[in-house]
This record gives sequence, C-alpha cells and structure tokens, in this order.
Amino acid sequence: MSKSNGNIDNLRIFSGRHTKELAGKVCDHLNIELGDAKTFEFPDGELLVKIDEDVRGRDCYVVISTCEPVNDNIVEMFIFIDSLKRASAKSVSVVMPYYGYGRQDRKDEGRVPITAKLVANLVTKAGADRVLALDLHAAQIQGFFDIPMDHLTAMPVFLDYFRNNRERMGDLVVLSPDVGNVKVADSVADKLGATLAIINKRRVSGEDVITREIVGSVEGKTVLMFDDMISTAGTVCAAARVVKERGAGDIIVAATHPVLVGPAIQRHEDSQIDKLIVTDTIPLCEHASRLGKRVKILSVAPLLGDAIHNIHNDLSVSALFRDSVGPKR
Repeated sequence: MSKSNGNIDNLRIFSGRHTKELAGKVCDHLNIELGDAKTFEFPDGELLVKIDEDVRGRDCYVVISTCEPVNDNIVEMFIFIDSLKRASAKSVSVVMPYYGYGRQDRKDEGRVPITAKLVANLVTKAGADRVLALDLHAAQIQGFFDIPMDHLTAMPVFLDYFRNNRERMGDLVVLSPDVGNVKVADSVADKLGATLAIINKRRVSGEDVITREIVGSVEGKTVLMFDDMISTAGTVCAAARVVKERGAGDIIVAATHPVLVGPAIQRHEDSQIDKLIVTDTIPLCEHASRLGKRVKILSVAPLLGDAIHNIHNDLSVSALFRDSVGPKR
C-alpha cells in the first residue's frame, strides 16, 4: 500500500541503470514519478549521466546497488552525485541497497586494502550528503563514513513473510550458518516462536567452506537459515547437507542479497534446499531461472520508501524497526 508522504514537492528519486525496477517500486510506494535522468556509455566505456529535469534546491536520492558489474555501478554512482551537485540540488543522498566491496572491511593479512573504507571515502568526496544501505556485510562499515549513514535491515520484510506462513512451517528451528549471525538468528527464533541451532564452519577459500558440528537439534524440524548474502552458496549448501544428514525436514534459506556468482546456481540445483527466499536489492542473474519455483523474491521497496519518507520529513528511521530485528552488529 502506498503511503501519505507529507511534503514531497522538493523530493526527487533517481536510479542507476541496473536498479530501475527497484527504484520504480520505491517511487510507486511514495506516489511520485521516478526522476528523469539517463546514463550514456561511450564506445570506450566512459559514462555520462544527464539529469533531464530541474533539481535546483531539491532533495535528491539516487538508488543504485553496487552489484555486478560492480565497478561500472560505482563509477555511475559517483557521476550521478556530481551531476546532481553541479545542477544545484539542495542535497544528494545515495541509497545503496547492496554495498559492493563490503566484504573487504579489514586487513586480514599484510599489504591488502580496506576497500570498503575506500568506497566510503570516495562517496563522501564525490559530494554525497547522506547514505542509506541495507544489511551491510559488516556493521562497522557504517562508521567508515564521515557523513550521516543509515544502516537498514530487510528483516521486517522477511518477518512479515514468515509470520504469514508460520503455521505451515510446523516445528521450526532457526539455524545460524556461522557464529557471526548467532545474535540475529536468536532474535528471529524468538520472533517466530522457534528454537535455535548453530553450525560450526571454517572457510578454506573464497568459494569453499568446511562445515563441522551443529549445536542444537534439527531432527524432524523445518530448518530456516538467515544470512546477509549468498555469493557462491558454499556456506548454505554445506550447512544444508549437514542438517539433512542430521534428519532435518524442509530446509529454507533466506538472504537479503542474492549475489549468486560462480558455482552458486549449480550448487543450489544440486543441494537439498527446498526454498530460497531473497529480496530485490540485486537483480537476479539470468541463470537463476533454472531454480524455478524454489526461489521467492520479496521486495524491499516499501521499506526503502518509508526510510526515504522519514528522512525527508525529519522523522525517525529507527522507528521502522521497533517490532523487528535490528541489523547485524
């Protein structure tokens, strides 16, 4: 349902090339038109962003996920910010449903960059006044910004869906696929009246993990796993195999960001995962159609629209999550 927006006369929402569908849904939720802008690509790969409407003195939001092609989307975002600032926009806020380079958030060995911090620096230097992101891979990225940064979570969207389908899920256990997600999994279990289980894993490469033991009972139960993203699907597919060996019933995986690269689709096809619930922060890759009805897409557009509405009208953003589970800490 669309919402009443208060003062929207000075609000404009624009979109990058690969996020137009999501941005359009955000605008539908707010009962406004998507901003008029075009991105042109020259034969040598350079980009030009042209704003085709008056934005002088207006609060502008750019919805752009820095997903694949990551570097193209990041550069387009920088050019969008510059175009709007040079067109005398009152403010420019970047809405990043998916934050690319979010996994490079610390130095885990010598002579490597902290690219998540570099991207934050570049967004600020480009002239952004505010950033909104959804389910960052590492919560400390919020502190990488020297401008206001709102870290949102898609959990209200997932909880609404699972509460509406709770009865058919039967005896439910929420499984944390790694120790970093235990707090979130415990909160979800509490909200859904489920038990909690934890799996012990060790990553051996960017694509492979070793899954060892389970703390908690999964036998005869529906298993629900939450994660912020699914990239190569090594973690969730290995976890699904282990819980199935322990006698689990249906296995449901929920993740905000369906990155789904490399062997991810094949791994899901070969896995014992019954349902994959994701959001539309990232457009699904073309090969995802091979999974058919095993994939369910939930939209975060109303959530993003409500956050933009509250910010634009000087209202609380955290109020949107009072009856939910907060983002990863």
